[in-house]
Amino acid sequence: MSFSSPMPSREFLWDVFTKVDRDRSGYINADELGAALSNGTWSPFNPETVRLMIGMFDRQNKGQVSFDDFGALWKYVTDWQNCFRSFDRDNSGNIDRNELKTALVSFGYRLSDSIIDMLIRKFDRHGNGTILFDDFIQCCIVLYTLTSAFRQHDTDQDGYITIHYEQFLSMVFSLKI
Repeated sequence: MSFSSPMPSREFLWDVFTKVDRDRSGYINADELGAALSNGTWSPFNPETVRLMIGMFDRQNKGQVSFDDFGALWKYVTDWQNCFRSFDRDNSGNIDRNELKTALVSFGYRLSDSIIDMLIRKFDRHGNGTILFDDFIQCCIVLYTLTSAFRQHDTDQDGYITIHYEQFLSMVFSLKI
């Protein structure tokens, strides 16, 4: 299953970039990006998700993205939209527990029902038992980041690691989540 969308033209991206760059600084910060994105509910895009995405594409570590980085960010968001829509089977505009489980299994995760329930509780900002588009992105980024950090210590890939407390703290606090 492929969720990748074609890259739009440079002219199209520049037009979008200049509309999002409200202060005309030549960079897009988290506030500008958050104001430009929609989670489909007319409520503000999750600021934590925006911060995570800016951090992923901010090659200069300034808390903002340049036009050169914006194309990759645009493609990333578009690919997540396509992914989200493919798992939102009932076209409700949110992901329920079963849809989340289906998505995570298709990504290669084998998580217990109690962990799926915990993810719903953690990333459901509105208490409806569902996850909106922006929270779905955050959930997947956090899960991927934590899994990658775990795998660095799980050298035999058996699903178990042995680390001391300071290694654990170092691992967790060094993550960009």
